[in-house]
Amino acid sequence: MLGILLGLVLLMFLAFRGYSIIWVAPVTALVVGLTGGLDLLDMYKTTYMTGLAGYVQTWFPVFMLGAIFGNLMDYTGAAKSIAHWLTKVLGAKRAILSVVVGCAVLTYGGISLFVVVFAMYPLALELFREANITRKLIPGAIALGSFTFTMTAVPGTPQIQNIIPTKYFGTTAMAAPVMGIAATLVLFIGGMMWMTYREKKFTAKGEGFVEPEKKGNVEAIDYSLLPNPLLSFLPLLAVILTMNLLEWDIVIALLCGILLSMAVSFQKYKGFTKAVSTGAVGSITAILNTAAAVGFGTVVKSVPGFKTLTNALLNIPGTPLISEAVAVNLLAGATGSASGGMSIALEALGANFMQVAAEQGIDPQAFHRIASLASGGLDTLPHNGAVLTLLTVTGLTPYYRFHSCYYIRKLRNLLIRLINSDILYS
Repeated sequence: MLGILLGLVLLMFLAFRGYSIIWVAPVTALVVGLTGGLDLLDMYKTTYMTGLAGYVQTWFPVFMLGAIFGNLMDYTGAAKSIAHWLTKVLGAKRAILSVVVGCAVLTYGGISLFVVVFAMYPLALELFREANITRKLIPGAIALGSFTFTMTAVPGTPQIQNIIPTKYFGTTAMAAPVMGIAATLVLFIGGMMWMTYREKKFTAKGEGFVEPEKKGNVEAIDYSLLPNPLLSFLPLLAVILTMNLLEWDIVIALLCGILLSMAVSFQKYKGFTKAVSTGAVGSITAILNTAAAVGFGTVVKSVPGFKTLTNALLNIPGTPLISEAVAVNLLAGATGSASGGMSIALEALGANFMQVAAEQGIDPQAFHRIASLASGGLDTLPHNGAVLTLLTVTGLTPYYRFHSCYYIRKLRNLLIRLINSDILYS
């Protein structure tokens, strides 16, 4: 147990420091294996790599096609066209709501969260400038629309965080619709109330829009060149409807979206090959980041202390859904990844949760929805890749990260002074 906890803490610390999980995960897995009495070479070449390779085998088509679809929607201008139309309908007076809704529509349509960030930021900048709202609220508005209810709560969302649980619980993307809708209302209404409150606080202090010092992340948009927004909606609808109404596999649904995005913007065919190649290459890093975390989880599952950890999690007082929520949250927080943390938890405990569901008569759909929702909790810590990307694109300082580092340095300096003092030797 100590080795597992030590490995998790080390994984979180190194990820927090900004190191790639692709090499951090196997290093921390070695710590777990060493304290668990495993043969380290065999553990790495067999146990760890089996977990990593198995995840890639299962989910690479979804990651690759999702990245290609998002890249094509960005290249053709369809994503920006939809976002611009939505923000134009809602107006600058509702700048925050416009950004949230624009992000939500694109995310629910199957476009990658990272693509949505790049597509929405220039539009958000224009809206916040016109409404004279501080730029500090742009990351929150984009995150609320992209990283919350459309990522994990809305039934039928094609985001990977809603697809992964289907493998473990035999469910569909529409699992637990009532729970999903209730969670959506809580996240959307609660998020909007908080954003509105913060806007009023900034306005009361006289803090309005200030032009960014660096404009390297902002691309000028010629709206006259964007495709028709109604046609741009068709690929998104194709993904949602084929996956949920026709119950086609997510791979086929994404292929439909890709082909339709090409069809409605065929005049840009010369750049299709490059857009597809860029998306495919980008998906490799994305899936390896998650697969590396899953490999770590596979090693954890193989050491003797895992049984103790399993019993501790499953014996948390109350419904086993609480146990699942705690496990997914902690692992998502440790890895800084919603999909990575959830994959580790379900790979290790999915069978246990299914057994509990059968014994206690709990619908597996409830486990699906709770796992998805929990993955979007502690994964939003400062070392999360999406959070850092969002702050980088918007040109804002990840002050929470630096704030935390400040207190870590203070603690370190205090310990150094204590060691160097006479207190310990008196």
